[in-house]
Amino acid sequence: MNADTRFTLVLGGGGMKGLAHIGVLQALAERGLRPSHIVGSSVGALIGAAWSAGRDLAQLRTIAIALRRKEVFAVAHADMALKRMRSPALFRREPLQALITQLLEDVTFQELDPPVVVNSVDVNSGMQVFWGLEGLDDVPVADTVFASCALPGYLPPREIRGRFYMDGATVENLPVSITRTLGAEYVVAVDVSASTALRADVQDEGFTAVYARATEIAMQSLLELRLRGWTTPPVYYIHPRVEHVGLFAFDRLREVVDEGRRATIEALDRPAEWPQAGDAGVYPRRRVRVRVERERCIGCGACLAFGPPGMFVLDTDGKAVVTQSEQEWTPVDGGFIRHCPTYAIGARPLANAEFGMRNAESKAASGSGDSP
Repeated sequence: MNADTRFTLVLGGGGMKGLAHIGVLQALAERGLRPSHIVGSSVGALIGAAWSAGRDLAQLRTIAIALRRKEVFAVAHADMALKRMRSPALFRREPLQALITQLLEDVTFQELDPPVVVNSVDVNSGMQVFWGLEGLDDVPVADTVFASCALPGYLPPREIRGRFYMDGATVENLPVSITRTLGAEYVVAVDVSASTALRADVQDEGFTAVYARATEIAMQSLLELRLRGWTTPPVYYIHPRVEHVGLFAFDRLREVVDEGRRATIEALDRPAEWPQAGDAGVYPRRRVRVRVERERCIGCGACLAFGPPGMFVLDTDGKAVVTQSEQEWTPVDGGFIRHCPTYAIGARPLANAEFGMRNAESKAASGSGDSP
């Protein structure tokens, strides 16, 4: 990718982990790379819109790493005391609204450069609405960003045009689907979700932690389904390693911003992994070897249910066997590994040369190699 490449930047949601998007934008700017559009969900919409509205990245970084919990999330004690189960949300709207106003003021969609599309969901109909598209660009950007940040249960929905909207992550936390309408050659998608990180003792941290974890798991499952059959435009997936940071954690903000920059620089320094003209699907691709630890396998068949069709079979002893151990994976492949209840399935990276040599041996053995 070079400075002339037309690409759409997709910035996903993830609570305070989403401040990594500031580092992503810093890394792109350092390489002279500017997206033709930004599509954002939740905090991704906030960061993308603030930058497009003219906020300096150094200034955004300073604001981000200085944030304190009370400046974003304040428990709605009065609502919960008076309304109880009918309280609109756990947190008050005012602190987040003040932050959004500070960053966006009264900017309009027409003033954003590059253009920004904000992902939200109608809380009553379930309709996914992308503000900033034609016919959906005559409302205050700040209102749509608040709606996109309004994670159900945590922040109240925002009224826009007489209807109420909540966080677009409810349907699509990494909103790549709309990029097909924006005419980009590539999509660079930045995912700051929890991925498949194993957590410890969530059950002991209260209902908000359990609900947050459930939200993360749902987002990851929806993302895998969305990208599994993706074709065009090709998506390059960047995943800053921030999955160990909680949705509402404020003690690692500097680390989060810096990790966004590091992950993006690492991706840009590997041009061979990026899709070429005419390519389709999700990148980068990884060559891996999948194996089953036979002594751990209990024959439950979860791998048959969650793995690609035909990838696993059960042998005469009822143990799982991999039919093709060496594969090329996208970043959203391999989810079946975490569904094995005995952790019997694993995968390790293969060097390109090793993968190519073994593929050639396999073809030769089957008689399917190319003719000389």
